[in-house]
Amino acid sequence: MTDVLSTTAQRAVPGRPEVPTFSVISGEQVQQALSGREKQLVELVETAYRLHGAGDSVNPPSYFLRFTDRPTARIIALPASIGGPVQVDGLKWISSFPENVGAGLPRASAVLILNDHDTGYPFACLESSIISATRTAASAALAADWLSRNRTRPTRVGFFGTGLIARYIHTFLHGTGWEFETVGVHDLSTDSTAGFCGYLRQHGTTGQVTVHDSAEDLIRSSDLVVFATVAGEPHVTDPAWFAHNPLVLHVSLRDLAPEVLLGAANFVDDVDHCLKADTSPHLAEQRTGNRDFLNGTLNDVMLGRAAPPADRPVIFSPFGLGVLDLAVGKYVYDEVSRTGNLRLIDDFFHDLRRYG
Repeated sequence: MTDVLSTTAQRAVPGRPEVPTFSVISGEQVQQALSGREKQLVELVETAYRLHGAGDSVNPPSYFLRFTDRPTARIIALPASIGGPVQVDGLKWISSFPENVGAGLPRASAVLILNDHDTGYPFACLESSIISATRTAASAALAADWLSRNRTRPTRVGFFGTGLIARYIHTFLHGTGWEFETVGVHDLSTDSTAGFCGYLRQHGTTGQVTVHDSAEDLIRSSDLVVFATVAGEPHVTDPAWFAHNPLVLHVSLRDLAPEVLLGAANFVDDVDHCLKADTSPHLAEQRTGNRDFLNGTLNDVMLGRAAPPADRPVIFSPFGLGVLDLAVGKYVYDEVSRTGNLRLIDDFFHDLRRYG
């Protein structure tokens, strides 16, 4: 393995295309490329959403690998292709093993493969749990901004679930200019709650931090509610908890009963992707037999084709699109390449002559 860019394997041979290269980008390198760039990354994710909405992407359904002996676990394949200024194809391969949390490990782990737009050759493998958390948080911050433009901007945030995703979402909200008078916290794990509160203190949060033993108290005392749990089925069932019409970032997708969604305005990132795999919107569709409860996509809001009402709760349920991972992953690759720190795998592609 080598860290230099000007290797023999990379130099083009006259009259022939460049020999493909392959690099591995570690989680530390990913973190260095992304840290402190929340505004830039939210803009990047917005561009990716707009490209997807304009049809300049390919984002097939995600494929779920499930296990009969491990019913709570899954590994998901998200193939995608995005055009515009990104111009890259690829695949995110992300596992979700909730029982990891009890062993002190993060629930999710992932890699991202980037493929060259012109040749199809894979040119990089990136540690992607950080990329996945980043694009999720950037998407949430983007939605919070656009979905609150016709409403009173929230000043009381509540985090339902206090793991890595909640931490990233708070970081991106803070990094894009959000300030909160109060920060509410609720989690079934006291260790997770304590860890998140420690992060908030270390982060210099100025708002009053309150730990809520009751889920109802958290929701009723927040005008921006962030769901970031590992719930596999709805556990919040009472629409009355949302009578104060909060903005809800339903990132974990399966927390809310259909009754809650049917009493709210609902926005998603992609309709067909979100209404499957027994997500809360999918259950609402099964309950009603139609999709009339949906008000549109986030891209519809950005284009002015839909607007969130002020007199109902507004719920954003993002399934998570592979094109976002590609956009962030390609950004990381370009940053690492620009600094000259790509770790190339020598001779990764062994036989590149058609006839030997």
